[in-house]
Amino acid sequence: MGDLDRNTESDGYRPPDPIGLPPIFAWPVRPIKSVKWLLVEFLFPWGFIFVGLAIVSWNFLTPEIESSGPPSLSFMGIIWLKNCLLLTILSGSLHWWLYSRAGQGTKFKFSRRWLSRTSSRFLWHNQVYDNVFWSLVSGVTVWSLFEAITLWAWVSGIIPKASWSVDTGYLIALTCVFFFASSSHFYLIHRVLHWKPLYRSVHELHHRNVNTGPWTGISMHPVEHLLFFSMFFVWWLVPAHPSVIILTGFFKGLGPAVTHSGFDKVLVRERRISAGDWFHDLHHRHFETNYGNIEAPFDWVMNTWHNGTDEAQRSMVARRRLQSSSSDGQSS
Repeated sequence: MGDLDRNTESDGYRPPDPIGLPPIFAWPVRPIKSVKWLLVEFLFPWGFIFVGLAIVSWNFLTPEIESSGPPSLSFMGIIWLKNCLLLTILSGSLHWWLYSRAGQGTKFKFSRRWLSRTSSRFLWHNQVYDNVFWSLVSGVTVWSLFEAITLWAWVSGIIPKASWSVDTGYLIALTCVFFFASSSHFYLIHRVLHWKPLYRSVHELHHRNVNTGPWTGISMHPVEHLLFFSMFFVWWLVPAHPSVIILTGFFKGLGPAVTHSGFDKVLVRERRISAGDWFHDLHHRHFETNYGNIEAPFDWVMNTWHNGTDEAQRSMVARRRLQSSSSDGQSS
C-alpha cells in the first residue's frame, strides 16, 4: 500500500496496511493482542476521553433532576446547551486546525480535495454551514432530548438502575460492552437507512458529504437522528448508571466529529493523535461498502467489507457490474 505518509493527487493519504479484523475475533484466541487492541488501538484516546467526560458531566455539569412530575424545560435546555457547547468545542477545534488554519496541510488527509463552498447540494451553498446547521439544530436537539428524558426516568425510578458503589464490576463490563453494542446498533440502523425509499428521503442528506469534515459527523436528517440516537432506549431495559447514559450521547454525538474529520491523524507538536476512520471514509466514497465499524464486523459476514486495497476496489467494481447486469437482465 505504500509508505506511512503516502499521498497521491487522486486518492490522498491511505493507511499502509489493509483493514483487517481486530484480534478479538481471531481464532484461536489471542488474549494479549486482544487486550492490547482494546485498550491501545480501540479505546485510546477517545474512548477514555468520552468515559472521563461522561463522569465529569454527571457529577458537575448535569443540573439537579426533579423526580416529581415530568422533566422541566429548563433542565432539558441546560442539557442541550451543555451538549451544544461540547460539540462546538470539539468540532470547531478540529475544523479550525485541520481546515481553517490548515495546520498540517494535507498530511494524513484521506482526500486531496477540501470542503465545498460553492455546491448547490448544501444549505447556503456551503458544506460547513450546512453541516453545522443540521448538527446543532437537529442533532444536538434529538440527542439532548433522549438524554434528558432517560436521566429523568432513571432518577424517577421508571427504568432499572445500577450503582458504581454496589455494581462496580457489572458497570465496568457494561461500559466495555457498550462500545460494541453501540456499533452493532449503528450497523443495523444504517442498513435500514440504505433502503432506497429511506435513503432518498432521509439518509441522502448525510451522504451529500462524500468528502467529510468534523462537522459532518451528525449532520443528518431529523428522522435519521431519531434512529441514530435510539441507542438511549437500551437503558430503559438494561440497568445502567447515568454516567453510562451520558456516555451514550458522547460516543454517538461527539465521536463522529473525530471519525469524520477526514484526517487519519491529527498532528499536535509532532505528536500523532488518532482521528479519522478510514473504514467509514470508504463508505462515504463508495456508499455500498463498510456500513458498520470494524469492532462490529457485520460487513465481513455480509461480504460488504472494503479493506482499502486496490484489490478490494476491483472486487467491489466487479460486484457492482454483476449486480447491474443481473438487474438489466430481469428488466428486459
